[in-house]
Amino acid sequence: MAKLYVRVDDRLIHGQTIVAWCPTLSIKEIIAIDDESAKNPILKSIMTMGVPSTYKTHIVTTEEAKQILAQESSNNRLVITKFPSKLPAIQEEIAKAESIILGNLAKREDTIHKVSGATGIFYLSDNDVAIIDSLVSNGIEVCFQQLPSTSKTSWDSFKKSYK
Repeated sequence: MAKLYVRVDDRLIHGQTIVAWCPTLSIKEIIAIDDESAKNPILKSIMTMGVPSTYKTHIVTTEEAKQILAQESSNNRLVITKFPSKLPAIQEEIAKAESIILGNLAKREDTIHKVSGATGIFYLSDNDVAIIDSLVSNGIEVCFQQLPSTSKTSWDSFKKSYK
């Protein structure tokens, strides 16, 4: 049976996605959700430039992602969003995900929580925290993991590291 993984990483598809995450999770289909990128052929081209043809790759709007995710697949899938704020819109479609893996999130205007000890850049807003708390309370595993080769930190442990 195919598995679904979700990653929150403001870089969307990048080198670590292709050389580390996809092979480790046996991913065959990548679904990057970003309304702006999906509507810009140049951004889509840049983002898919380094993706081998062995991966079915979608750079789509939220609505397009919902349609793709509603279809059964025999392939492991990786859904990538830039920010946690996108997750409620696809919550039903990702309810059976193996996990939501938090990656890089650069500082934004509304971010007030810097996660200490993270090996990457990771900032959260109060809204991000509320969204993730809601997903966890609905039984979805959420963790922080920069790379598959680094240790995984549970959401509960992760919350304790706020500054």
